[in-house]
Amino acid sequence: MLSNEKIDIASLDVIFNRMIDTITNSKNDIFIISEQSRRNFEQLKLELELVKQKIAITINECDLLEQKTKIAKNRLVEVSKYFDKYSEEQVREAYENANELQIKLSLTRANEKQLREKRDDIERRLRELNDTIERAEHIVNQVNVVVNYLTSDLKNVGKALEKAKMKQEFGIKIIASQEKERKRISREIHDGPAQMMANVLMRSDLIERTYRDRGVEAAIKEIRDLKVTVREALSEVRRIIYDLRPMALDDLGIIPTLRKYLSTLMEYNPRVQIKFQSNNSETRLPSDYEVSIFRLVQESVNNAIKHGEASEISVKIEWLKKHININVKDNGSGFDINNVKEKSFGLVGMKERIDLLKGTMDINSNPGQGTLIMFKIPLQEHAMN
Repeated sequence: MLSNEKIDIASLDVIFNRMIDTITNSKNDIFIISEQSRRNFEQLKLELELVKQKIAITINECDLLEQKTKIAKNRLVEVSKYFDKYSEEQVREAYENANELQIKLSLTRANEKQLREKRDDIERRLRELNDTIERAEHIVNQVNVVVNYLTSDLKNVGKALEKAKMKQEFGIKIIASQEKERKRISREIHDGPAQMMANVLMRSDLIERTYRDRGVEAAIKEIRDLKVTVREALSEVRRIIYDLRPMALDDLGIIPTLRKYLSTLMEYNPRVQIKFQSNNSETRLPSDYEVSIFRLVQESVNNAIKHGEASEISVKIEWLKKHININVKDNGSGFDINNVKEKSFGLVGMKERIDLLKGTMDINSNPGQGTLIMFKIPLQEHAMN
């Protein structure tokens, strides 16, 4: 039961904000440690490859020296056995040659042992770094869940209590989805641009060696190849940024942005054909409206591709005087709309978004018969430029 005593909201806000700042700073520190560990990991991988190459070279040298030493020892045995047939200089030369080769062989074997120990040490450090990276990622994800939960709509406690169970379950799903998306984006950056940039660093070192060992022409060829890698990394970064929030939305408006997005989506999914149609004149809307419309279409189309496995999708937007009609239709597998409660987070999210716009959403779908999603968004005077 809530107490009737007055609560110092300002003091609570200060304490709450300090707690959030502390958690956020700790998360940033963990992230820095994780990134430093990643850089060390990549450097050690490169060092490990170099050590393995040196081990292979040293093993070959040992094999060659063993052969030479064996021949030299046989020569020394022969000279010693038939001492009267050889001069003193020949005997001394045979002895010195055998001794010199034996010393070189011992040194080379010692060098091989040191290289093997270094290799084992690097591999151990790589395993430790990988464990550190995984633990850091896990902790950061946990901290993100806490921060997102704490910074959600806790101020609207009164309203939240009216539907406590539903809001709690939905809030947890939102947080889980956000963290899953953040992890996906983090992995995309790590496996894509980050790996490409690490490759750029390695290739830049290779260019210097190529220039010294093979001359200008070979170095120029390596530079051309390096440019291709940089362009690919830049393209990948731009794609990830576009998925997060298309910058064209603020500059060009919803229609050009959707047309570009759907065209790009077909490039990444060659088996899917998407038809886009906009009827009547487009009206520029406030940023929150345009972002919401973009996300509604994006979620609908992505669901059709990912879950419905559709090969044909049509998106139609109709601009009327007082409202917008948006229809997204696909020829995918469809679903039973009465049996999606356990896995309906995407649909619930769209319903929450359309409710904020004071609009409506209707879904027509049956298993094996595709899906049609219809949005109706009112254009109130305060929502139009």
